[in-house]
Amino acid sequence: MDDNVKENALSVLESWILSNNSVILDNFHEIQTSGIEITEEWKKLYEFWLSLKQDLSNSCIDDEIEIVKINHDNGSLNEKIIPSGLKRKRKLLRFPTRKKKPTHTKYEDSREKASHIFSWMISSVDVKQFMDEYWEKDFLHVKRNNSQYYKKVLSTVEIDRILRKNYIMFTKNIDITTYINGVRKTHNPEGRAYASTVWDLYSTGASVRFLNPQTYSNPVWKICEGLQDAFGCFVGANVYLTPPGTQGFAPHYDDIEAFVLQLEGKKRWRVYRPRSQAEECALVSSPNLSEEDLEEPDLDVVLEAGDLLYFPRGFIHQANALPDVHSLHITVSSFQNNSWANFLEQAVPAALKIATSENPEFRRGLPLDYLSYMGLVHSDNNDIQKMDLRKLFREKARFLMDFLADMLPLDSAADQMGKKLIHDALPPILSHDERVRTIYNGGEHWEDNDVVNRVEITPDTKIRFLKANIARLIMEEDEIRLYFSTENSREYHELFPEEPPYLVIESHLAPGVEQLILSYPRFMSVSKLALEDLTSKIELTAMLWEKGIVITKKPLISGFDG
Repeated sequence: MDDNVKENALSVLESWILSNNSVILDNFHEIQTSGIEITEEWKKLYEFWLSLKQDLSNSCIDDEIEIVKINHDNGSLNEKIIPSGLKRKRKLLRFPTRKKKPTHTKYEDSREKASHIFSWMISSVDVKQFMDEYWEKDFLHVKRNNSQYYKKVLSTVEIDRILRKNYIMFTKNIDITTYINGVRKTHNPEGRAYASTVWDLYSTGASVRFLNPQTYSNPVWKICEGLQDAFGCFVGANVYLTPPGTQGFAPHYDDIEAFVLQLEGKKRWRVYRPRSQAEECALVSSPNLSEEDLEEPDLDVVLEAGDLLYFPRGFIHQANALPDVHSLHITVSSFQNNSWANFLEQAVPAALKIATSENPEFRRGLPLDYLSYMGLVHSDNNDIQKMDLRKLFREKARFLMDFLADMLPLDSAADQMGKKLIHDALPPILSHDERVRTIYNGGEHWEDNDVVNRVEITPDTKIRFLKANIARLIMEEDEIRLYFSTENSREYHELFPEEPPYLVIESHLAPGVEQLILSYPRFMSVSKLALEDLTSKIELTAMLWEKGIVITKKPLISGFDG
């Protein structure tokens, strides 16, 4: 069933899942208490509505379908609405319906889409102002007075649906935690996290931490996948559901840039700036801290639904739900292991290898007696002769380090960081328009007991890379490799635990790949690829098409040039 049919079906079904005052009934319990007679037909429709609603959440976060408002008491429902002919069955309803067509912003450049999502997330602060004044520097609290702002991201009702529909595991996907009288504990049972078990633990005062919501929630997937092109690194998320009047975690700081989006209820946050330079831009999260470790908070604020809180790595924080209402928030995280130190971890060993091969000074032996004046016990030695020897040793080391700096393979290190992004990245989330122009929904398919729409890539077919950071071209182990993220799972490193998949690119095809990377987001005809002959151009395009790395300007239709 394509997205247009699903949207039409969803509109029809949601019309029936309304009370007399046109309030959407978001779960079956509300349907039962609304006075609507429950039948098996209703149950089938409700389950089908949920599946359609989940499928359509791939569309833009701020796209809306206007729900038709009708009186359910006056009509009948034909059970034949459920099959795939839903779009044609609208006329079977006794009432005229109207649907506002969703407005989708079409982004040719995934970086523009990323910028849009980021701007939406931190609004009403300008992106440039945020980067200049807050990024890695200070916390930011955005008070919106709009409880609906993040409503479409996730809800407790949706979490319940995810628990019931998917095989969610304690520890792997969900943590149950408490923080009482200064003691932080985890209460994870073994095995599957059944919804009833999770809610029973929650009702005793335990917090619920959902560790990878992007795997199961399409709106969260859309936010995280989109922001990867804004930050140039993996973007993840955790969701925290806290019972009224409780706290689930001890004070601590993290190794991520944290964007807290308050989804439901309220939560009091206390944030503390780093206590020393050692904690600034922390690369490792802290252990649990106690109140005795802290002074007065630099920020003490209550987040309400729709509010945003940002704080950098190394900022200590703690949060508790207010006595009268639960709290649900999502923390969108970025820049873990994405520092200069991480970059140099890639560059320095490679530089040392190069320098050692090129400069004999790196291969010369150490002084015969250096152990008699170097080391901890000699660091405060006042013997003049040994002090002079220590000075000469440091000068030699400094000379070698200066030479080493000139050998740093910065481009190679950047490629390794890019490879890490490809490995970590969420797979691309595509609109219907994008899917029909890629291997995902384009080309051949099965219809009427046969394969139809046999297509061929032609010299006039126009192509480009699917997204800005969908692939990385690297010289590695004496071959040219194109690493790509299109086959990644929504679960972190699930399919490729060691390294991402890659294509080996023959040297005569590499200029074409470089051309596509550098020309993004412009489309170009296959005939314009900088390769020697048409056969090579078609070969490269087919290779990239079959891995979902390129998208055509128009759908490939049998007998029609893309």
